[in-house]
Amino acid sequence: MTDTPQNFSQSHSQPDVDAERLLLLLRRKEGTWVEWGQACSALQKAGYTPQAIFEATGFEPIQQNQIIVGAQVFGSAVSAGIPDVVKVHFEHKGSDLLYEFRILTQAERAAAATLVVEKGLDLDEARDVAKALKDFSRLSELPAGFTNHPGDAVAYQAWKFARQKSDLQERSRLIARGLRFAHSTAARQQVEQLLMDFSVVSTTPAPLLPVYRLESDEQLPCILPVVGKLPLTKADLQAVPIVDPIDPFGMVKFEGAAAWVPVPGWQVVLAAEDPIVLLGDSKELPTPLAGGREDVLIIVDRAQREWKNDRYYMVEQAEQIQLQWFEHPPETPLLGQVILIMRPKKILDEDYRKELWQIDE
Repeated sequence: MTDTPQNFSQSHSQPDVDAERLLLLLRRKEGTWVEWGQACSALQKAGYTPQAIFEATGFEPIQQNQIIVGAQVFGSAVSAGIPDVVKVHFEHKGSDLLYEFRILTQAERAAAATLVVEKGLDLDEARDVAKALKDFSRLSELPAGFTNHPGDAVAYQAWKFARQKSDLQERSRLIARGLRFAHSTAARQQVEQLLMDFSVVSTTPAPLLPVYRLESDEQLPCILPVVGKLPLTKADLQAVPIVDPIDPFGMVKFEGAAAWVPVPGWQVVLAAEDPIVLLGDSKELPTPLAGGREDVLIIVDRAQREWKNDRYYMVEQAEQIQLQWFEHPPETPLLGQVILIMRPKKILDEDYRKELWQIDE
């Protein structure tokens, strides 16, 4: 009988989940990686933390996340319809590649997975394909000579970048990439024209993201629960929930559909009429941030919906919220303007600030 991990949350348990069987399956690595991802997902929904699953099976939390998301992408691609050879290929390997396609729609995931098998793409190439398809889907209309086939989408990206390069070696590399992926005859002809046309097309560069990193302790406000106004009773005190800040920004949740996060009172925040906060990844922004991957807070003012070409906006695409920059007035409705992206404060030693002898006299 397998011991139940100590950090299993009984309050979120689901009696219909055979946890013992799933843990045994993972520990013995039986079945396919897709089944492992489904098992990890079921265990987490049943109340097992990623750390508990790791201690019981050897699957590290980061690996659990990859196969859970990969399995979800695989399932949606299968539902959308993929050739049997593609299905068989990804049943045995490729969770890391499918993980990159999490940003795509169901149809795009199926197309991207098929392209991976047809072209024999590796992880870096799969990541580029995902970005190319995502960028291609944002276009208001198909570019001249290109179809909505995933190969043409990648070819268009290469064609577009090649036209902006003056360096012949880099330009040639992009042209070769475009010819490799071009699916339609018209798309191939568009790319081939660059072999004779060496003119460089200048483009408007995307504006810099409004990024700020927390630097000092004074910029890290502390959230405390409000009991009420005196006089108060013991029952009033007992009614106050325990605040448990979540790193790295000190976000606070409670029993209900709401959460709070501390944000310094910078002028740009105070001037916002209807600010909301989104949690994001520094590497998954419209323009990925330099440095290591980390969580960021994205503050959007929903009242600012007037287009400006030096701002980023929140829009809806494929029933998902996206952040985009538009060089020209977009046809899609703007849902708000990005006013600030906040990085967490870098703390090399969290316990350093807790030592009494570090406090000034």
